[in-house]
Amino acid sequence: MELVKVHQSQDNNTTLLSDGNRQSSAIMEVPSNREAREPNPFIEANTTHVTLEHLRNDCIVPVFKDNEVAISHTEFVETAINAVSAIFGDIKIAQPQLRISHMVKGRTPDALKIPTKELLDHQKTIYYERLAWVSKIPSHTKTINGNEISLCVGGVKSYSTDNLHSKHSVQRFKMFIGYINKICTNLCISTDGYKDEIKVMSTDELGQKVEQLVSNYDADYHLNAMERLSQFTLSEKQFGQLIGKAKLYNYLPKIEKQELPNLMLTDNQFSTIAKDYYNDVNFCRNEDGSIDLWRLYNLCTGAAKSSYIDTFLNRNLNAFQFVNGLADTVNGDSNSY
Repeated sequence: MELVKVHQSQDNNTTLLSDGNRQSSAIMEVPSNREAREPNPFIEANTTHVTLEHLRNDCIVPVFKDNEVAISHTEFVETAINAVSAIFGDIKIAQPQLRISHMVKGRTPDALKIPTKELLDHQKTIYYERLAWVSKIPSHTKTINGNEISLCVGGVKSYSTDNLHSKHSVQRFKMFIGYINKICTNLCISTDGYKDEIKVMSTDELGQKVEQLVSNYDADYHLNAMERLSQFTLSEKQFGQLIGKAKLYNYLPKIEKQELPNLMLTDNQFSTIAKDYYNDVNFCRNEDGSIDLWRLYNLCTGAAKSSYIDTFLNRNLNAFQFVNGLADTVNGDSNSY
């Protein structure tokens, strides 16, 4: 595993490079090869693996209408990692896995009238509208039901949520701290470890909001909730009823749906869960057809990988809430499910 050591600058702000550009104070070891082998992805739908080096060196940064620069993807990642380091102290954080989508292409002014096929590389500009990333903290690991999980941090940025056609204004980010299952890179996110919308005007504000999120995260509660799932089991008949009811959910009358817990996984994703119930190497059914809720949870988070960047984290969190609701029902504490 590649590790990156995070260092804080003395002024806890930014470092001025010799060419006049400003870069986050996180000192990160990045692969020199931009075509680095893609790791097992934590999200799959409509995304491509890239490196921080590529984002930093090959991509332009969008600006607002008044030409004020937006917070770049690299600043987002490095600012967040610095903030996590400020809370945890001297720790090592793994090289972030980065997934991008929605490339925005452009060209330099001297190439305005050149035919597309004749453009040279230095005359092309790109940036990516959307980014999702995850970094593991290998020193914080636990084992649940035979699976090793590692503490991780990550986030999502989409410039589509910002009003870049106006003067400099707030930018929106999604950020989480939780766990990642090492055998399948499924994310495990709880309510207090996730912020669906962080609004900031600067990297300083962003760092403060990330520190606040990390400080408020209750890792013990999250771990206990996940360990509890392996104590409850659904029979084959109950699992079949669950899948059938879940597929009916989106077709319910609005009034009936409002009386039920929110369910964000799609019909296609529940079809994936049904298929993996039989075929998944790590989380398939037992010989008698039963399945414990830890395995079901991982089938849900595995299916959520097919979500686009915009909805990926929300559906992952919803999977946690959904399966914990099932546990409460099986335990007799609720009849919601």
